[in-house]
Amino acid sequence: MLAELLELVPAGVEETQVEDATVEYAVYGAPGELPDLPDLNAAVGDALVEISTSEVPGDWHERWKRFHRPVLIEAPAPRSGAGRRVPALRVRPPWEPPGASPAGAVEEIVIDPGQAFGTGGHASTRLCLALLLELSACEPTRGALLDVGTGSGVLAIAGARLGFRPVLGLDHELESIAAARQNAAANAAEIDVRRFDLRADTLPWIESAPPSMGAQVVVANLLRPLLIELAAAMPAAPAHLLAGGLLTGEVDEVSRVFGERLQLHERERRESEGWAAVWLSRRRSAAIR
Repeated sequence: MLAELLELVPAGVEETQVEDATVEYAVYGAPGELPDLPDLNAAVGDALVEISTSEVPGDWHERWKRFHRPVLIEAPAPRSGAGRRVPALRVRPPWEPPGASPAGAVEEIVIDPGQAFGTGGHASTRLCLALLLELSACEPTRGALLDVGTGSGVLAIAGARLGFRPVLGLDHELESIAAARQNAAANAAEIDVRRFDLRADTLPWIESAPPSMGAQVVVANLLRPLLIELAAAMPAAPAHLLAGGLLTGEVDEVSRVFGERLQLHERERRESEGWAAVWLSRRRSAAIR
């Protein structure tokens, strides 16, 4: 249900477990933006779901802030042999105070969600951030990072703060582009943000990037249908792909699609709260079929 709602209103869906059999979703919008829905019963899979709606008070702009809290993504455990130490990531909205931590131990990222998806609080974003930290710790060099569906820019900004260069965020929504640019400026992160239509535009960098850009990393915190389209749209395989926005039962299919099309193999997956993200890497001498 949450995945479906996020496609319709990425600017704001609030999920609360009221009791064992009741989940409440709050969908935010200006007057006239949201449809009037009667109370009804709906078939969802094998279940009959009772749906009721009510209108929240008009101060939702302030109420919304209460559901964005600081999120800490722990640094990966040190590995024996090769590898490098990476900081933890703390993502917070601008109305929350900075955290107290030793210098260099935590990279603090300030994200104002605005009208864009991705504040670090959703399980899917947290999983992508955790895999990005793991990749940063394992790889000796940090090259170019491409964030497809950048939303608020949180993953692109995290990549820039971890040392990836250059960093490019792509999104179709004008609100997301504006939010990502503002958040990048607030975090002094050097990222480029461009409008991009996955169904019509050519994915930049992947095929024609110069060697100076290093091993390319693509981050795509998208839902399953868009990830399948991304696999078909890629002209070549990046060195690494971090794919999020998946329900746990969708990971095998998406990994298989990228494997068959681009010969990317699964290196690691993470799961939390019914969501999943996967780290795929290129095999040597990969060729597109």
